[in-house]
Amino acid sequence: MRRLFGSVRARATLGATLVVAVALVAAGAAVLLSLRSNLIGEAGTQAEQSARAVASELAAGTPYDKLSGLDGDDGPVQVLDEHKRLVAASEDLQKISGTDSDRVKPQPPAALRGDEDDADDHEEALEPGEIAGESVFSNGSATIDGEAEDYRFAAVEVETQDRGTLKVYAGSPLAAEHGAVRSALTVMLIGFPLLLGVVAGVTWLVTRRALRPVEGIRSEMAAITHSQDLARRVPEPDTHDEIARLASTTNETLAALETSVERQRRFVADASHELRSPIASLRTQLEVAAAHPELLDLDGAVEDTVRLQRLAADLLLLARLDAGERPNDARVDLAGMAREEAERRTGVTVDAEPVNVAGSRGQLGRVLANLLDNAQRHARSAVTVSVRREGDLAVVGVADDGDGVPEADRERIFERFVRLDAARSRDDGGAGLGLAIARDVAVRHGGTLTAGRGPAGGALFELRLPLA
Repeated sequence: MRRLFGSVRARATLGATLVVAVALVAAGAAVLLSLRSNLIGEAGTQAEQSARAVASELAAGTPYDKLSGLDGDDGPVQVLDEHKRLVAASEDLQKISGTDSDRVKPQPPAALRGDEDDADDHEEALEPGEIAGESVFSNGSATIDGEAEDYRFAAVEVETQDRGTLKVYAGSPLAAEHGAVRSALTVMLIGFPLLLGVVAGVTWLVTRRALRPVEGIRSEMAAITHSQDLARRVPEPDTHDEIARLASTTNETLAALETSVERQRRFVADASHELRSPIASLRTQLEVAAAHPELLDLDGAVEDTVRLQRLAADLLLLARLDAGERPNDARVDLAGMAREEAERRTGVTVDAEPVNVAGSRGQLGRVLANLLDNAQRHARSAVTVSVRREGDLAVVGVADDGDGVPEADRERIFERFVRLDAARSRDDGGAGLGLAIARDVAVRHGGTLTAGRGPAGGALFELRLPLA
């Protein structure tokens, strides 16, 4: 059973068919009950009309044998006196049930005189010649001239001048009601399964057509996974519906994944290239020192080792940032941090107002240190640090009086291992990771880092972070 309904198409078809089946059963039951009620009501109306016609004749003093309603053409009729004794009945009436008397022939006068103590109290007092306004209805059966049928009986009371209170029972056949209900039920029993079959078939076909793009997306994703070709994209149907949006989002995810993988590959290649130079230089110096100890360049070996250590630390920090490391929520004084970093350097002036942000003190300190290192590397004589508030943001600006950053390169310099032409030297220009690390940290803290033109014509880097 689980395998049979293991697909979305099968479950959708089953669900739609069950819903329609329940709705059809409920609607069919309501139709049958309404039809039966209406037909029974109509039969009751006809029976009441017949009973009141006989009651009118009795109120006018018509003898029992002269009553026009006793011919049996419109249905069985009984007339009972106030002691519930049959005084008149339809011709050819052979059997009856559902009234106060199951007799089919009037009782003789002798019998009438014997049961005077059985009289009932009447709830409604009628004047002579008056007919009761309310009728009492009941269901029963009667056999007339050998034919038995079900009837709807109406009972009407009438007060006569000389015969006391009489009750007239008149019946209307329910054959039309039974026939109509049976016909409607037969139509439903035949039509409902056919309709359910049509619903199931249409749902199956429509669902298959609707899910065809999903199968195309699935098969293409399987092919992409097998081939590992992230440049491929899934087909996007021109339907402007949820499936089209799914395909579009899938392609956006594939594009982001391709960019991430390509970035990771470039990162690994560039990291390997950057690590190769100091390691090769350090190995060369050690090999020369092993062969000729008097030629050992100890300062150069230490410098290469320090550079290698810094590069490894930068790569480790980038790896943690790429892994989604979240900064803590410590309170950081940006003005105090700027002054601390400026004291470690020469030619750096600070103009700061007290501003606090939430984040990692170590990572934000690394951002400020990288910006100051970059500014000192390109400045002619002076570097300026400013810390201020702008609305609900803290703004840290680091400006120098160097040549500045060309407008076309103001976004490219934040890419990893990117060094502009003026800073190609590995000794002077670093590995090209400082600004990339600074921007990644700024983004992780909910801020931004941009490059522009400073007041002195050099570069201006502005770090914007939400206030604590």
